[in-house]
Parts: sequence; C-alpha cells; structure tokens
Amino acid sequence: MIPPQEASVRRREIEDKLKQEEETLSFIRDSLEKSDQLTKNMVSILSSFESRLMKLENSIIPVHKQTENLQRLQENVEKTLSCLDHVISYYHVASDTEKIIREGPTGRLEEYLGCMAKIQKAVEYFQDNNPDSPELNRVKFLFERGKESLESEFRSLMTRHSKVVSPVLILDLISGEDEMEAQDDMTLEHLSESVLHDVIRISRWLVEYGRNQDFMNVYYQIRSSQLDRSIKGLKEHFRKSTTSSGVPYSPAIPNKRKDTPTKKPVKRPGHEHDFRVKHLSEALNDKHGPLAGRDDMLDMEIDAYIHCVSAFVKLAQSEYQLLTDIIPEHHQKKTFDSLIQDALDGLMMEGENIVSVARKAIIRHDYSAVLTVFPILRHLKQTKPEFDQVLQGTAASTKNKLPGLITSMETTGAKALEDFADNIKNDPDKEYNMPKDGTVHELTSNAILFLQQLLDFQETAGAMLASQETSSSATSYNSEFSKRLLSTYICKVLGNLQLNLLSKSKVYEDPALRAIFLHNNYNYILKSLEKSELIHLVAVTQKTAERSYREHIEQQIQTYQRSWLKVTDYISEKNLPVFQPGVKLRDKERQMIKERFKGFNDGLEELCKIQKAWAIPDTEQRDKIRQAQKTIVKENYGAFLHRYASVPFTKNPEKYIKYRVEQVADMIERLFDTSA
Repeated sequence: MIPPQEASVRRREIEDKLKQEEETLSFIRDSLEKSDQLTKNMVSILSSFESRLMKLENSIIPVHKQTENLQRLQENVEKTLSCLDHVISYYHVASDTEKIIREGPTGRLEEYLGCMAKIQKAVEYFQDNNPDSPELNRVKFLFERGKESLESEFRSLMTRHSKVVSPVLILDLISGEDEMEAQDDMTLEHLSESVLHDVIRISRWLVEYGRNQDFMNVYYQIRSSQLDRSIKGLKEHFRKSTTSSGVPYSPAIPNKRKDTPTKKPVKRPGHEHDFRVKHLSEALNDKHGPLAGRDDMLDMEIDAYIHCVSAFVKLAQSEYQLLTDIIPEHHQKKTFDSLIQDALDGLMMEGENIVSVARKAIIRHDYSAVLTVFPILRHLKQTKPEFDQVLQGTAASTKNKLPGLITSMETTGAKALEDFADNIKNDPDKEYNMPKDGTVHELTSNAILFLQQLLDFQETAGAMLASQETSSSATSYNSEFSKRLLSTYICKVLGNLQLNLLSKSKVYEDPALRAIFLHNNYNYILKSLEKSELIHLVAVTQKTAERSYREHIEQQIQTYQRSWLKVTDYISEKNLPVFQPGVKLRDKERQMIKERFKGFNDGLEELCKIQKAWAIPDTEQRDKIRQAQKTIVKENYGAFLHRYASVPFTKNPEKYIKYRVEQVADMIERLFDTSA
C-alpha cells in the first residue's frame, strides 16, 4: 500500500504534466490557424499573378511572330546579296590574279597558291553553272599557266639547291663508328628548311590539284645526279688526296670532336685490321718482285671502293628520308628505286670490273689482284644488312644486284685460292732462283705471309671456299664449317709447299746444304704458324702438325750433323794404332797419325770455309746447331789431341797439330755467319 504522502506527490506531478500538455496543444492549434490564413493569402496572390501572365502572353505572342517573320525576310535578303556577291566575284578572279600568275611564285609561294585556289574555284563554278562562258576559258588558261609555273618553280628549287655532298662530310659521316656521339650529331641537310617547305607545298599541290606526276621524274633525275656525283666526288677525293704511303686523309669536323688532330687517317668502314697491301701483293705475285708504285694505287682503289659502298648506304638512307617528305607515299618506293639506279649501277659495275681484273690476273698466275677481292668482299658482306634495309621495297632486280656481286667475288676468290695452292705445288725448280746459302726460299715466305693474311679474313675466305662446296654440309653453312674448310685449305697449301721444297732441295748437290735448306724452311714455317696463331687454325683438321714439323726439323739437323763424320771419323778411336808409352812408334804408325791429323785439319778447314757461307736465320736454331756440333767435335778432338799431342810422331808437330780445342770451337762458332 502506497503511503499517503508519496501518493500526494505523485498526483501533483501528473497534474503539472497535464497542464503543460494542454498549453502545448493550445500553441499548436494557434499555429495551424495562422498557417491556414497564410496559405489562403498565398493562393490568392498566385491566382492573381497567373491571371496577369495570361494577359501578358496574349499580348506578346502576336508581336513575337511578326518580329520573327521580319527577321527571316531580312536573312533571305542578306543571303541573296551574299550569293550575288560570290557569283560576281568569280567574274573578277581572272583580272585580280592575272598579274601574280604572270610574275610567277618565286618569293611569294603562299600568295601564289592562294591565287591558284581562287582560279580553281572559278573554273569549277563556270564548269558547273556556265560552261559556255568566255570567262571559263580565261580562268582555265590562267590555271594551266599557273600549274606550269609551279612545275618550273619545283624544278628550279631542286636544281639550285641540290648540292653535291662534299667528300670530307661523307668521310666524317661514315668513319664515325668509334665516335658515336659525334656521328649522332651529324645530319645531312640536303635542302634548307625554307626551301624544303616550299618544295613540299608545291609537290602536294601538284598531286592534289595539278593532277601531275611529272614532277616526280624531275625530282629523281635531279637527286639521282646529285647522289651519283657525290659518290664519284668521294672517289676522286681519294685519288687526289692519296699521300706517298697511299693513305687518304679526312679533316675532322670543326667543333664536333675533341682532342682530334687537324688531319687523321681514314679507317676502312668495318675493318678491325689494317690490310698491308704491299706485303701481301708481293706474297701473291708470281714473279716475287717489287710492284713499283702499283701497291699504293691498289690500296687507294680498295679504300676508295669500300668507302664509296659505305657512302652509298648513308647517302641513300638520307635520300629516302628526304623523299618521304616530298613524294606521295604510294610513289615513294618506285621513285627511290629510280633515284638510286645510276649510283648503284656504277658501284656494281666497278665491282664487276674488279672481279674481271682478278680473273684475268689469276689466269696469268698473278695473284696480287686477289687483294682487291678479300677486303671488298668482307665489307660488302658486312654492309649487306644495311643494303637490304635501304633497298627494301625496291624492285627484285635492284635487290639482287649486291648478292650477285658477292657471289661473283666469292667464286673468283675461291678460284684464286685454289689456283694459288696449285701454283705452290707446281712452282718450277729454278736453279738460279735457289738461295745459295740455304736460307728460307721466297716461295716459303710468300706462301706463309699469304696464309697469315688469311687470319684477317677467316670468315671471308671460308665463305669463298664454302661457296664452291656441293655437299650437304655446305648447305648448312656456319662458322664452324667455314673454319674447317679454311683449315683444310691451309693444310693443303702447307702440304703442297712441303712437297715443292723437297723437290727444290734436290738442286743442292751437298746433302748438308740440302738439310740446312729444308731445316730453315721447316723451322720458318713452324715459327710463323706459332707466331701468327695459324697453328690453331691448322690444328682444327691436323692436330699433329706441330709435332710433325718438329720431327722434320730434328731429322734435318741429324742429316746435317752427318756431314761432319768425314771430319770426326779421322779422329775417332776406331782403327787408331795402339802403342805402349815409351815405345818408339813405327813408321807406319807415325804416318797413320799424320794422316789422321791432316785429314781432320783439311776436313775442318774445308767444312768451315763452305758452311761459313751458309745461313741459319733463326738465332736460337743457329746457336743450338753450333753448340751441338761443338760438343761433338770438341769431345772427339780433345780426346784425340790428348792421346797424340805428346807422342813423337813427327819432328814438326806444329805442322799437324794446327789447332787447339778452343780454336776448333771458335771456328765452329763462326759457322752460318757470312759477316764473320
């Protein structure tokens, strides 16, 4: 049960809350009444505004329609007047443009093309609307005259501004392989920017509006002449600037290259080794004689041709870049094909002339002409990827010119190689041509020099030999196959040379000189193979070649040493008289000892006199042979002298004991020394 006091509090709270709710309800009721009144007022205002708008609209719409009709009429009048002005303007085109057309486009091309556009529109208008109008003939005449002037201006611009590229600029362009930064900065500006802009504008107008393609023939004829003259100028530059050593020079580009002398030797494009023409030409020359000025000229011709090939690639690339801006795309390949024909045909013809000269020389067994084939062929093959890229899109006959020349050179080079090998084998025995001192034969030194030069052209020579192979292995040609073919060829030349040397050695009547001759040649071959690393190439197919040459050399040394037996036999212990110390010798024994001393002395003097004039160029081998011979003779003569020097076999011992052991050694030490 709730206490009375708490119930009273609870009742008061409820009464207060009820009072508050009544006050709130009364406030809401008053607010609703005010809102209703405001709504009624707003509805009244809007109704009044709508009524006024309707009255205004009914008044404005008729006025607007009248204004719109008036505007339309005004526009029609203006359009009519504009059309009349436009039509009338066509009748004034001829008189407005005649003076400019007559004076030509030189110096004001844009203005001239603007006049031509007006004339063209006038022609189109009269053809469509009044084909019988005399004005049509007049504007047609002006249009044709203007087109001819533009064609003439195109020819004039190309003729006046197409300049031959200077040889110095070409050389700097193609010899920049070691200075890529300088090369990147170099560009050939055939036409100035302003001239190029005018030429491009004229060509585009002639194609789009002139309906004329004759300017393309003009373009390729002018640029073809410039390209051909540039390459010929480079070749002439080589002729004029060849120094006494046959090396042309090219000034460096000013402000382009640092730490560069004023003049520098021009490197052959793509060459890692300098091809020494004079030495190789002597090696290949059948007469083994000096070529008196021919070598410098030959070297110049090789350099000139190689540089001209590289120049053609660079200039042709530049010509194509220029052509793409001027000639329409669908005519570019054909125009470029025509443009390069003269220069390309000149290069190919010169290459074929080189091949022809080489063929004729090979028939005469004059192998110096093959010099031109190796470096040129190598460069052509190195340049072929660039050639193919430049000639991409040209006619098949154009693309096949370089491969045809390469094939021709490979065939000729292979013929020269095989003919050279046969000539080494069949070189006749000429007694007057044999070295009297038994030194290295010219045929040996020349053959080895030729083989050494092949090291610089391994791929080229291998490809030459491979081009003549018909086996299935040749069809899968690679560098390893090339190396094996070249190794086989070198072994063939060395084998032919060895057979020829054996045949030539028979000219010597003295077996010892024959042995010295063969020793010198074999030793020269071996040392040359080792020094030039030819031995590694030989070892590809002949792994025992080095050991075989060493055995041949040792065999000839032993043969030579047998020539001393007729000296040492006199003092050998066999058949020497046996005597007892203190026992008087018999006359027969004394005479035998005298004969032994005399035979030794005479034999020693004779051999030393003869062999002193012989030669062993290799110092190491010369010392080795001398030392071995000194050891043998000193031992035998020392023992003989020790036995008989104190024996009273003669009253004049100085007559028979002419030499001390040291003197004999000194005499042998002077063998093979023509200066002693």
